[in-house]
Amino acid sequence: MFKTIKNAIATPDVRKRLLYTLILIIVFRLGCYITVPGVNSITLSQVLGNNDGIAGLIDLISGGAFSRFSLFAMSITPYITASIVIQLLGMIIPSLEKLTKEGGEEGRKKINKYTKILTILLALVEAIGVYLSYKSSGIFVDGSILTAALVVVGLITGTSILMWLGEQISNKGIGNGISIIIFVGIISGLPRGVVTLWNLIFKAEGFDTVGLLTALAVLVGAIVLVAGVVFVQQAERRVQVQYSKKVVGRKMVGAQNTHIPLKLAMAGVMPIIFASSFMTFPAMVIQIFVKDIETQSGILAAIYKFSIATSSSSVGIWYSVANAIVYLLLIVGFTYFYTYATFNPAEISSNIKKNGGFIPGIRAGKPTTEYLSSIISKLTFVGGLFLAIIAILPMLLRFTSLNIAFGGTSILIVVGVALETIQQLESQLVMRHYKGFLE
Repeated sequence: MFKTIKNAIATPDVRKRLLYTLILIIVFRLGCYITVPGVNSITLSQVLGNNDGIAGLIDLISGGAFSRFSLFAMSITPYITASIVIQLLGMIIPSLEKLTKEGGEEGRKKINKYTKILTILLALVEAIGVYLSYKSSGIFVDGSILTAALVVVGLITGTSILMWLGEQISNKGIGNGISIIIFVGIISGLPRGVVTLWNLIFKAEGFDTVGLLTALAVLVGAIVLVAGVVFVQQAERRVQVQYSKKVVGRKMVGAQNTHIPLKLAMAGVMPIIFASSFMTFPAMVIQIFVKDIETQSGILAAIYKFSIATSSSSVGIWYSVANAIVYLLLIVGFTYFYTYATFNPAEISSNIKKNGGFIPGIRAGKPTTEYLSSIISKLTFVGGLFLAIIAILPMLLRFTSLNIAFGGTSILIVVGVALETIQQLESQLVMRHYKGFLE
């Protein structure tokens, strides 16, 4: 990894991409400290100082922007939700499905346009909900329409800027822009986790041996968790493919052996991000229409508590158990969805057949498609289930005296994004290597 980074810095084109990405990351972090107009800074820290539930999860993803009520307080979650909705609609609306599969570059641009429009609409709804939720808390200078408009427009503008930053990083920088923004937001809370462990060891009354053992257990668990994520992200099944002899011009090209690398977790971290956004969306909507939902009872209050159980330890064990089960199923489901959206066994089988290739022991055509589909289905189930279990197990820490926000889901996202970025960095280096060779 360090050798790849060293080679990247030494390559002018890649170095420019890295520098461009770094500049946009700095812009993102600066935006996290610019408070939305119309906010009373004096009472802000008192109201949003100790976030829990849905607010705490949003604050974690946004890199502390929510607790500061900055321009980026809503983070990139409206864009993620819009992406999920557009991709799901692409499965049930024929015209949208055709545009996704056969539209090419023009179709991709139209899908991107629809996603952006839906993002703005969702951001509008969420911004209004945030304003209404905190209107009575005293963090706004007054309750006038002008103040409301300033807050709502400021939040929507922040989400739009984040969407643009993510797009620019993907096109002109290194890595997936949206994932990079979430990655930076999460790791910005890492120092707070270090301080928590330090306070666990060195308390007011002096050195605590039990606290030291607890901190060591947490560190060992984190290392094991990271190792498990790396293993799953890097593991692959190599399907052998043979190509028969054929005539190219006046020459006979001999038979070749190659393989198709099928990742155990082909979808990467996107299912985790999708599942987290999907779980928290009901709580966001309920907060818009129901005031002080945390203190109420009934079906809406139950749905709200169920939705925030991922990030809150005050909702009860049964809500957490139900939330964990649904969260597991969502991660596995989104893993299947995202894998088959990016890998088409029928298309791969057709390309192998056109080029005169075959999988040893498998007939070309439909049998090859079925064989690849069977392998993908098994790999996706194991990979998705493993990632889901890793994401759920650290949730048990919330029922202890520890208060570490940097949990399983955060580590999955951080490690997954880091691995994907390094792989893209290697791809950029390989492209430039071959370019120089051809020249």
